[in-house]
Amino acid sequence: MNQDRTALRIAVIGAGIVGAATAWELIKDGHEVTLIEPGEPGGRQSASYGNGSWISPASIIPMSMPGLWRKVPAYLFDPNGPLVLRWTALPVLVPWLLRFLAAGWTVAKVERTARALASILRDGPARHAALAKEIGKPDCIRRTGLLYAYPDRKAFEDESLAWRLRKDNGLRWVELDAGELRRGEPDLSSDYQFGAFVPEGAHCIDPGAYVSDIVDAARVRGAVIVKANATGFVMAGDRLAAVVTDHGRVECDRAVICAGIWSKVLAEAAGNRVPLASERGYHGVIASPAAGPRLPIMPSDGRMANTPTPAGLRLSGQVELAQVEAEPDWARVEILVGHALRTYPGLGSRAELTIDRWMGHRPSTPDGRPVIGKASASEDIFHAFGHGHIGLASGPITGRIVADLIVGRDAGIDLAPFSATRFHN
Repeated sequence: MNQDRTALRIAVIGAGIVGAATAWELIKDGHEVTLIEPGEPGGRQSASYGNGSWISPASIIPMSMPGLWRKVPAYLFDPNGPLVLRWTALPVLVPWLLRFLAAGWTVAKVERTARALASILRDGPARHAALAKEIGKPDCIRRTGLLYAYPDRKAFEDESLAWRLRKDNGLRWVELDAGELRRGEPDLSSDYQFGAFVPEGAHCIDPGAYVSDIVDAARVRGAVIVKANATGFVMAGDRLAAVVTDHGRVECDRAVICAGIWSKVLAEAAGNRVPLASERGYHGVIASPAAGPRLPIMPSDGRMANTPTPAGLRLSGQVELAQVEAEPDWARVEILVGHALRTYPGLGSRAELTIDRWMGHRPSTPDGRPVIGKASASEDIFHAFGHGHIGLASGPITGRIVADLIVGRDAGIDLAPFSATRFHN
C-alpha cells in the first residue's frame, strides 16, 4: 500500500481488462476505488470476454498500412473477407475511415505508431504473469509463445514491412521450415510450409474469467462495485465532484474513463472529441475439438487467432465496421469455422462441431493507438480507452500508467502518441 500519499477516492468507469487492471493498480497504491460497470465484470457483454486471448509483443502493426486504400472497394464487395464494411454504416463511418486511411498513408506514419505501441506491448506477457500471480491465479497466463503460420517463405516475405517494424522495435522470432512446423504442430494442414515463432508471446486461457478474478481480488482489498451506466460528471468549480450514473452519483476525487466503445460520449463530456468506432470482432469456440493447435497459431491467410483453451479451440478474428446497435452477422463465425476446418483437417465436418458464438465491440481509434492521459476539461479526469486489438495485452501497463499519472509520478513512457488532443484538428 502507498503510505506516503493521501488516499484519493477514484471512480473507474468500466470493468473490462483495462478497468480491472486500473482498479487493481490503484488499490495497490492505497486509494479508495469504485468500479462503475453495468454488466458482470468479464461477462459476455464485454470486449475482454471474447478477444483472441493473445498477449503478443508482435501486435504493434496498425490495421491501416500503406496501400490499404486500394483494397477498400474490394472489402465493400467481399462478404467473406477478414475486413467487412456494412453499407448502411458508411455515412456514419466515412469521417473515421478517412482518418484511418490517412493514419497508414506512409511508412513513416506506421513506423511512429509501431514505436508507440511497442512501448506499451513489449513487456505485456511479463506484466500479465505478475498480475495473475498477485491475484492468486498464475495458471490463467501461459507463456508458451505464439506461432504465425504461412503457406511458404514468400508469403512471409510479402509481409516484410510488418516484420521489419517488429524487428526494429526489439522483437525476436524463430523461423521454422516445413519439417519443424510439422513436428511442432502435427494437426496443422500441409498447406502451411513456413512459420515464425515468437517465444516472448503468451496467452490467457479464459479472458472473461481472468477479468472477473482481477475485479474479485480488488473487491477483497476494498474496491466497491457499482452496477450502473456512467453518463457524465459533476464539477465543483474546476474540480471533479462526482460521476453521474443512471443509479445516482458516485462521489469521487478522480475518475478514469475506460468504458470501451461507450467511452466516446464520456470523453466528450471531459473535453475531448475522439473518433471511436466499433471494430466488431467475432469468435467461435469449438468444444472438445478432435484436432487443433498445440500452441496459439495465426494462419496468415485467415488473419485469425486459433487458441487452445480449456473450453475448446477459440477462433477469433474478423473486423466488421458497423454501427454499434446493428445485429450480429453470424456468417462471420462460419467463415472462422470454415477456415479452421481447412487449417486442421482432423477436425472433421462442420456438422460434427459444437460452436459457441460471440460478437463484441473493439473500441478503435483511426490510428490504432489507444487514448491514455489527462482529459482536457479537468485535471481530475483521465482517459484509458480505445485499445482496439491490443486491449488484453496492454491492460496491465495502462493501469499502471494511469495510477502513476493520478499521483503525478513519471510513467516512464512517452504519452504524447496517446493523447486525446491528437484528434483536435
